[in-house]
Amino acid sequence: MVPPDLARPSLWTWNFSLYFTARIASMLGDAMIPVALSVAMLSLGYGVSAVGFALAAWMGAFALFVVFGGVFADRFHPRPLMIGADAARSLLMSALAAYFWLGRAPLWFIICVAALGGTATAMFQPGVSSLVPQVAAAPHHANGVLRVAQGLSTMAGPALAGTLVATVSVSPVFAVVAATFAVSGICLVALRLPPFVVDRSASTLANLRTGWDEFRSRSWMWSVILIWWFLGIFVWGPITPLGAAAIIDAHGKAAFGYAEAAFGAGCVLGGLVAIRVRPSRPLFGGGLAMFLFPLMPLAAALVPALPLLLLGYGVSGIGWAFWGVQWATTVQTQIPEDRLNRVTAYEIAGSILAAPFGQAIAGPVSALFTIRDLLLVGTLISVCCAIALITVTPVRRLPRVRVAPPAARAEPTVPAG
Repeated sequence: MVPPDLARPSLWTWNFSLYFTARIASMLGDAMIPVALSVAMLSLGYGVSAVGFALAAWMGAFALFVVFGGVFADRFHPRPLMIGADAARSLLMSALAAYFWLGRAPLWFIICVAALGGTATAMFQPGVSSLVPQVAAAPHHANGVLRVAQGLSTMAGPALAGTLVATVSVSPVFAVVAATFAVSGICLVALRLPPFVVDRSASTLANLRTGWDEFRSRSWMWSVILIWWFLGIFVWGPITPLGAAAIIDAHGKAAFGYAEAAFGAGCVLGGLVAIRVRPSRPLFGGGLAMFLFPLMPLAAALVPALPLLLLGYGVSGIGWAFWGVQWATTVQTQIPEDRLNRVTAYEIAGSILAAPFGQAIAGPVSALFTIRDLLLVGTLISVCCAIALITVTPVRRLPRVRVAPPAARAEPTVPAG
């Protein structure tokens, strides 16, 4: 444990309040989409394979284009990209809501919307990290609060999506998702940001190369990404289609939404703990917390009575959120601001790229092995990944960076684009 950061000012400024509202709205929509798609498609007769293909289309497009989103955010400014992405996602979800209102949406249409939505999210996500230091002077505190917001969204989104699908219909779910992205875009428009350093002298290829050089020069970063490849293929990718099929079969349509909501409740608790607990070696501390994460695939595999199922998902969320705060703060404080978007894009692409493979193969593999066996394998892989996080030397030994007061930071000289 280490002393608090230097002279931490008030967090809840006008800018951070707007950014917090934008993030909680956007994350609410993000949290609703997998549950809405999974439950809706299974209810309409699509199998686990079709659900996996739709989710993989979103995640695959995201992983392929996020590095370009990082380059564009550093070359111009992240906020216009984020606003445009929110507008595009709102329109796409509105189109999906209209199609489901008129009738049964064909698989090709769902996959196309998913791919376009993933591309828009790729333009949005790199700026999420780089805007935090611009709207908050204490990144660790801000990341903890934002992780609580993510937990609240992950808790409310799936429960709302599952309830609406089970009691009303599919169409209103996607209409609500469209509204969340619209709210996010409006809040981002209202931000009053300081000047932002941009470098437009280099080509897109040169910017990509610079981001890659910064990424590969940090062994702690690419070591975590390699670990995340195993987690993405064997756990994070398959857990939604496989978990949805197992839980819906045992407890009904709404139960999967409740399970995801319990995971979100755990994320709230994990974020609150992370605000107070600041390990001197943040990734090592986060790795220890990740030993709680395997309880989610284990609960999905065993499908116990509903209270135990929710408990497993909830405790898993605590570990996931605590790790997330340590990782986000580490990236934001270890990477130079003028290269943060590009490096973040490579980090996101590397950690996410494996998930679409896991989603796409979940259905075909479940035809060869039981869903329970696959989820148990995912549980074992999750434990192994947690062990790797605390044993890999660059990850275990990386120290925490103390954040200087705002007055001590260099003032940027190039106005925002």
